[in-house]
Amino acid sequence: MSTSHIPVNNSVSSIHQFIHAQTALNTDALQEQLQRTLRTIRVHLGMDVAFISEFKDGRRYFNQVDSANSSPPIKVGGSDPLDESYCKWIVEGRLPEIMQDARKVPGTEKFPATALLPVGAHLSVPIRLKDGKVFGTFCCFSYSADPTLNDRDHNMLRVFAQIATELIAADQDARHAFSVMKGRIEDVMAEKSIHMVYQPIHEVMDNKLVGFESLARFTTTPMRTPDVWFNEAAQVGLGMNLEFHAIALALQGLSSLPQNLYVSINASPDTLIKNDLVRELVGCPVDRIVLEVTEHATIDVYSEISTALAPLRNIGLRLAIDDVGAGYASFRHILNLDPDIIKLDMSITRNIHSDSTRRALASALVRFAGETHCEIVAEGIETDLELTTLRDLGVDKAQGYFLGKPMSLANASEHAQARPHYNA
Repeated sequence: MSTSHIPVNNSVSSIHQFIHAQTALNTDALQEQLQRTLRTIRVHLGMDVAFISEFKDGRRYFNQVDSANSSPPIKVGGSDPLDESYCKWIVEGRLPEIMQDARKVPGTEKFPATALLPVGAHLSVPIRLKDGKVFGTFCCFSYSADPTLNDRDHNMLRVFAQIATELIAADQDARHAFSVMKGRIEDVMAEKSIHMVYQPIHEVMDNKLVGFESLARFTTTPMRTPDVWFNEAAQVGLGMNLEFHAIALALQGLSSLPQNLYVSINASPDTLIKNDLVRELVGCPVDRIVLEVTEHATIDVYSEISTALAPLRNIGLRLAIDDVGAGYASFRHILNLDPDIIKLDMSITRNIHSDSTRRALASALVRFAGETHCEIVAEGIETDLELTTLRDLGVDKAQGYFLGKPMSLANASEHAQARPHYNA
């Protein structure tokens, strides 16, 4: 059978490149690459079945299986007693790693599978991790004998077993990293290591206070920016959980702030289309809430968001597109979501007083907002010159360090009492 060898140098090279070029492989990609590795060596050797086994708790588990037919005698997830397998004996040196006809090798007669499958040609090498521990075996076998199997085939199997070893080690690292990341996010929510701060938003023309944007802050190690925490939560499937947690905390501020002021909360597209958000807002004064969709968020089906938010928008909820100007996605959001508010990113507002290009873009957006009956909120205002320029361009509202830094809810309440605001 092994006379049907095919070239494998390109496959080996590409797999090594795949392993070493990636720094954060996900487990699905690793499993797919292991499957490809098995198939390549099985076809190369002309074998019927190839598999990767794992030794655990006295049993041999089949983690990966590749077969020439659709009904192999072993299945992924299946297992059998380790003492009743070739694998253990091969690792212990009591059976050879290469057998042209297993039925003629002394010792194999004790294993029922030898005659029942039957097992003809058989190749197997141990998989040893970096710490020297035996993970399991990398095996190929056929139902009939193959007198052409030789040391070259054996060595080729060793090469592929080493590739599999690297992939398995990377998979274990990825699973460990996933577990650590997930634990961090769960701890943040359980231990109340996240709190909200509130940044004031003012009318540009008369400087009256109109609302606050709620922003998440994390008080645990590692010390990282909020976007890193939310990105990590999304990687481990807890992105929406963390967002809902932050939204619930942000909404607590409504009762502590004057009723004529709104609170702006951030949400990803996935969160926006979930019924959980509607339930979260039941009983809240939605006319005092602005939902901000970030420019960086990917949206596949805009109609789903529009449909999900329609009942809330009909009773006063407002929708804002955040970070407009930071990239092209924000303009797609504006055209497809019919927002009430467009928030100019600080990449536009920073030094706008001395940059004609920024002024031209901001002016165009102000005109667009007027035509579509939405308002402009400028972010990142740090100087009086920036604020004056935006006022001259007709921008409606603004926020930034020049107008007020993010602050605790208690300080936000004091700020609201001390500053003029509408209907005060």
